[in-house]
Amino acid sequence: MTTGPLPMASGSPPAAPIADPRVPVVIRPRPDRSVVDAMPTTGPLIDRFGRIHRDLRISVTDRCNLRCVHCLPEEGVTFLPRSEILGFDEIVRAAAVARRLGITSVRITGGEPLVRQGVPDLVGRLAALGFDDLSLTTNGSELARLAPSLAAAGLHRVNVSCDSLSPERFARIRRRGQLAPVLASMDAAEAAGLDPVKVNVVPIVGVNDDEVESFAEFARSTGRPVRFIEFMPLDADGAWRRDLVVPADEIVARIHARWPLEAMPASGLDASQPAERYRFVDGNGEIGVIASVTRPFCGTCDRLRVTADGSLRNCLFAHDELSVRKVLREGGTEDDLALMIRRAIWAKLPGHGINDPTFLRPERSMSMIGG
Repeated sequence: MTTGPLPMASGSPPAAPIADPRVPVVIRPRPDRSVVDAMPTTGPLIDRFGRIHRDLRISVTDRCNLRCVHCLPEEGVTFLPRSEILGFDEIVRAAAVARRLGITSVRITGGEPLVRQGVPDLVGRLAALGFDDLSLTTNGSELARLAPSLAAAGLHRVNVSCDSLSPERFARIRRRGQLAPVLASMDAAEAAGLDPVKVNVVPIVGVNDDEVESFAEFARSTGRPVRFIEFMPLDADGAWRRDLVVPADEIVARIHARWPLEAMPASGLDASQPAERYRFVDGNGEIGVIASVTRPFCGTCDRLRVTADGSLRNCLFAHDELSVRKVLREGGTEDDLALMIRRAIWAKLPGHGINDPTFLRPERSMSMIGG
């Protein structure tokens, strides 16, 4: 078990330095005029490749009370000033426009969203807009305390990040926090009616990749779907390397060798979700894999993101952003905001290009983007 930085392969050079991921970079794309003119201004939120967008991720803060190795550096983190973060009124106003345009699913993210005061109130206001699915991703540290109020406000479900089932290793990976409260938060969420509670795991070679079978057993014993997410180049330390990725195919093969699996057909809300789902043949639960690196699912992506500082991103790995905050704070109308959303989606590329030789990781890390 590695207790310091992510392991380096023998003879491998250190990762190239990147721009400070905590400094927001807003680049406004200038598409060709003919492309803009072809953009539909009515109907579904469609891009140039026929993908209809229905899913919105809203980050409510870039702050986090942990320093997980695959997300934030251990020391020296600089967060955005409060004045640059969208207020709840601004978030609700943007979400209302998105709902009008056809967005049916919203997930609240961060940073750690529950370190921001008043999130249950925000949930209530978003729930009143009538989204089909309203969920939240959390590290679990504050969830037990807030689960009842979140459920009462209208939250449907939660995803809880948990990268080890060993208390000692959990503490090393997160560099703050303890395992027991996170496990207790899952119980509290279920008791409050936030169901299903999905568990997010990022396996990393030499860090926690030996726990794949343990998490599968956890899924079987608790009934909680476990999602294995391939390690992506979004860590603030810039230590990501391809040889640290545990491929989704390997994860499925290892679990299948011990407990036979069968693929689950996608349907309903899961039809456009990134996870490939598998159930245990004996009926004891399910697991999922999100193969962002080895088997990208860009062809079915229907997702749009708003960062905590109000930047609109059409891809997790995007380099171009449009400023929702600027529109909201400079007197823009709902129609102005709707047009900006359409332009962002129309400018979306066919894929993130993570496997292309010319791929460049984004300037922001995961905590600055929102998962």
